Amino acid sequence: MKLASLKSTSRDGALIIVSQDLKTAVSAKAIAPTLQFALENWTECTPKLKALSDKLNSKTAVEIFSFDETKCASPLPRAYQWVDGSAYVNHVELVRKARGAEMPESFWTDPLMYQGGSDSFLGPRDPIALENDSTWGIDFESEVAVITDDVPMGISPEKAEAHIKLLLLVNDVSLRGLIPGELAKGFGFFQGKPSSSFSPVAVTPDELGSDWKDTKIHLPLHTTLNGKKFGEPDAGVDMVFNFARLISHAAKTRPLSAGTIIGSGTVSNVDRSKGSSCLAEKRMLEKLEFGEPKTSFLKFGDRVRIEMFDRKQHSIFGAIEQEVKPYHPPR
Repeated sequence: MKLASLKSTSRDGALIIVSQDLKTAVSAKAIAPTLQFALENWTECTPKLKALSDKLNSKTAVEIFSFDETKCASPLPRAYQWVDGSAYVNHVELVRKARGAEMPESFWTDPLMYQGGSDSFLGPRDPIALENDSTWGIDFESEVAVITDDVPMGISPEKAEAHIKLLLLVNDVSLRGLIPGELAKGFGFFQGKPSSSFSPVAVTPDELGSDWKDTKIHLPLHTTLNGKKFGEPDAGVDMVFNFARLISHAAKTRPLSAGTIIGSGTVSNVDRSKGSSCLAEKRMLEKLEFGEPKTSFLKFGDRVRIEMFDRKQHSIFGAIEQEVKPYHPPR
């Protein structure tokens, strides 16, 4: 089943069901007005949503309309909680080197995670609007993520998988020029992590078939920058902590409410031929090879596209495609 949220007068959007080929859709308002409502009432809503999804895919549903990704908000336009892990430890090691920080050995055995802002997610085609493109170091981070239902505190990884209800893609925008100063204060990210954006569509794990295994997505994540291939690392390779482990880690001392989004961190492979999923990683690799980075961070007018395809090269989640634009704050 594939779900999306159309932009509407509601801050939480309007829930729709999308066909498997991403070409058509149908309103789900008679079952659940928003995705958050569906997640909070998942047991009751799922059979009805699935029945309507089956009718949509068999073209027997009524009031079917063409699906337009540009009209979508993120599946959850805002969420009660957004936490991002760093499951690809290879990436963590490289980015820490870029800012002159050594990586503790414990990072290979204990997940790294931060809590991000979740009150103002960008839509998948919304611009990345920021004041400064010269010193802030604007970077994209291509990731995969899960959305949970209510998760009990202290849950084990073995039991956490049952709480994964939806999968989606993320662009976790980072401001590399601001992050080192923030971390030096010893209190974590804030200004260095502006609004993230998510794929137009979130899908139930069964949509991936055998490519969803061990709570990992075993498919390449494709990123292009200004129309040119930037990276296609496999999300199932070199993921040290799977999603079940990340959920268990997040829920160690607190329950997680329905609608919690947990990100994988930047997808990264040890095999460098697969490219990268962020500029900071590529810049560090260039520094190691050439003595200095050759790739610049994002500038106004740059466009990033993030997408994942199934084995038949059909888009699964739709595409995140964003242009970096100047923002002029009120004075």
